[in-house]
Amino acid sequence: MTVPYNQEKIIKGISASPGICIGKAYIVDTEGVNVVEKYFIKNANIKQEVKRFKTAVKKAKNELRTIIEDAPEDFRDHVNILETQVILLKDKMLYGRTISTVENEGVNAEWALKKVVTNVRNIFQNMTDSYLQERSSDIVHVADRIMRNLVGIQQVNIKNIDKRVILVATDLSPSETSQINLEKIKGFLTDRGGKTSHTGIIARTLEIPAILGLENATKLINNDDVIIVDGISGSVIIQPSEQTLIKYEYRKHKYYQYMAAITRSACSPAQTTDGSVIKVLGNIELPEEVVSVHSHGGDGIGLYRTEFQYMGRPDFPSEDELFDKYRDVIEVMAPNPVTIRTLDINGDKARTAASVAYPEVNPALGLRGIRYCLKKPEIFRVQLRAILRAAAFGNVRVMFPMISNYHEVIESKRMLDEAAESLEKDGITFNRDIQIGILMEVPSAVIMADLMANEVDFFSIGTNDLIQYTLAIDRGNKQVAHLYQPFDLAILRMIKSLKDVASEKNIKVFMCGEMAADPIHLPILLGMGLDGLSMNPQSIPTVKRAIKTLSINETRQFVEDVLKLTTAREVFERVHDVYGSMLSCEIPFNNGDNNK
Repeated sequence: MTVPYNQEKIIKGISASPGICIGKAYIVDTEGVNVVEKYFIKNANIKQEVKRFKTAVKKAKNELRTIIEDAPEDFRDHVNILETQVILLKDKMLYGRTISTVENEGVNAEWALKKVVTNVRNIFQNMTDSYLQERSSDIVHVADRIMRNLVGIQQVNIKNIDKRVILVATDLSPSETSQINLEKIKGFLTDRGGKTSHTGIIARTLEIPAILGLENATKLINNDDVIIVDGISGSVIIQPSEQTLIKYEYRKHKYYQYMAAITRSACSPAQTTDGSVIKVLGNIELPEEVVSVHSHGGDGIGLYRTEFQYMGRPDFPSEDELFDKYRDVIEVMAPNPVTIRTLDINGDKARTAASVAYPEVNPALGLRGIRYCLKKPEIFRVQLRAILRAAAFGNVRVMFPMISNYHEVIESKRMLDEAAESLEKDGITFNRDIQIGILMEVPSAVIMADLMANEVDFFSIGTNDLIQYTLAIDRGNKQVAHLYQPFDLAILRMIKSLKDVASEKNIKVFMCGEMAADPIHLPILLGMGLDGLSMNPQSIPTVKRAIKTLSINETRQFVEDVLKLTTAREVFERVHDVYGSMLSCEIPFNNGDNNK
């Protein structure tokens, strides 16, 4: 049943997985999990209370093991996520601290668990790295499972839903998402979560529309309400009018028709109208995502973030563990390249958020990326050895992040040579003949590019941090986020300067930041002569299609004209006027002071 147009309600969230679905809401009830009362335990009963907690943890572990064993074929590539949650169940920052709180404060296990989780979640969410912020959701999901067992609430059993619905939940864990039956569940919405959460990753792999971070969807939507999920814009329409339903049924049809067409053509090279072939590669976090890169027509892996291998565990991964993960990806992608970025977070935070001995006032400018690895050579050496060993099984490139000066490049290469020498001494098969690149995300590195180009085989532009550092803008700060503009002339001049230096030194330049995934930027990036673009796998077909409509010669002249402009708004309008209809993109523009 629909309602009058003026009564429909629209709420906005974070688009985690694109697509459009229309149907009735199914509220996933979590009542009771978050309502916990505190009471004190007598000294004589403390051991029994600890035992009760341990029993709840053991039951949670068994539940996850059952889910892993029964995982449907569509989810088989992501059981690694659930394995990580099994490890988290016994992690000392969750398991150990909860037991200590029960023993030291004499409180019930539910209250102790809630206190520990709140503290740990706050630590994660105060980190500047969005990837790390999202890892707090893993802690919450594991704690919720334990909490349900403590308070006696039945676990959500999504796989038993027997009607075509759209799930609406406070949150969905990866284990719950893994039970989604695609014949029954059209899409899902959650109050919590973000694009880089594991739930979001799974949604994109299943290619099911999903919007996260809605905050109050469970309060505004009732069971059996008709809702529209627009996973493209991140909008949810509650109780739509008949006119709106007709409009979105048409949009849905056109969207899936369009996606089917461009996905079919994505396996062919991205060749411009004047014959230049641009490599379009995928960014991945999990080894399992290599399947998505393949299915969306990726020409290789332009950025393999290795941080996930270090997350949610009490120790660092061994050389053999890393080698196995790298080898899996490399063999699947062969003969296409796999660019492995070395560890790009503070290693202490990578192990356990609570183990930071010296909290940093400004972590974004602190001990991260290559700075941490050079300070902790024993950790860096293990990863380099694993990369060199895996390189014997395919086409591997190594990339060092957060480079800010020439010395860091030299030291990183020296460490790579030492790793190769130690492998040779140990009689272990490896391949040292791999390309070396650096992530250009710090302005000082761009300024020193002429010297650094003598030491490496390629540059890869990380636009997310480069824009943030160059314009002195925290895009997570709502007060200044509107100033974060990829079209800012300072950014465009910096990219052009970097490419000019690389051409003179005969090395290649790639881009792996979010700027690469948006078709509206392509005329400028191609006009500047970038050799390849890397992005989330789902964006590959759209970008390839757009490249096939462009001419390199025409975009070169276009860039010369654009660089004479003065503001980001002028650049956007020029691109939109000349190429908007060709690229078929209507992209909203943030109106900020820098556009005037």
